[in-house]
Amino acid sequence: MSSKIGYLSSQDIFRDLTQDEIDTIGRLTTMTTCTHGKVFYQPEDRSEVLFLLKKGRVQLYRLSPGGKKIVTGVIEAGSFFGEMAILGQGMHRTFAEAVDDCVLCVMSRSDVERYLLSHPKIAVRLAEALGKRLIETESRLEDMAFKSVPARLASLLLRLAHNGSDVVEGHTHQDLAEAIGSYRETVTQTLNEFKHDGLIEIERKAITLLDRERLERVANP
Repeated sequence: MSSKIGYLSSQDIFRDLTQDEIDTIGRLTTMTTCTHGKVFYQPEDRSEVLFLLKKGRVQLYRLSPGGKKIVTGVIEAGSFFGEMAILGQGMHRTFAEAVDDCVLCVMSRSDVERYLLSHPKIAVRLAEALGKRLIETESRLEDMAFKSVPARLASLLLRLAHNGSDVVEGHTHQDLAEAIGSYRETVTQTLNEFKHDGLIEIERKAITLLDRERLERVANP
């Protein structure tokens, strides 16, 4: 329980709540775990919960009629997903799938609605987070429409190597391909070209960025 309360207190959308209010949310939420590959919802589901991701990553994606996966977003630890159903919208063609083993807090729709009504600042922060997510999705779609595969891949590697790190870990070539709307073979070839040009180093389960400045130029030709 203490771990759950600590996590909820750290959530930006709950930062104005009192300790008593956080404790109440803690009693109303359920902490659960799942393994890599868990599908939380799929097209046309009417989920009745909000997922607060404590650990791991969750991939949001759609499938083309031919079965090709197009990633629309990756939810990192400390964020949430499932909010569209909470706001009265269906999931339409969207899937949500665990990329890693995950730890989550699950909050029911009725409890979320009650807190949105009684705490307008939570509603505002939720709207701000949704707006940021929409901008990120539009940026992904713009890259797919107007940038070459090397430019999209360089941009993705720079985004993934965040928080001052030069290492991208935990992503297969297939993961990278799905994230930029390409094919695994094309991504593997492009990574090998980056390596040949001295931009990256490829290890078994990691990619190290060797020259961020040149990668930036590739990403923004």
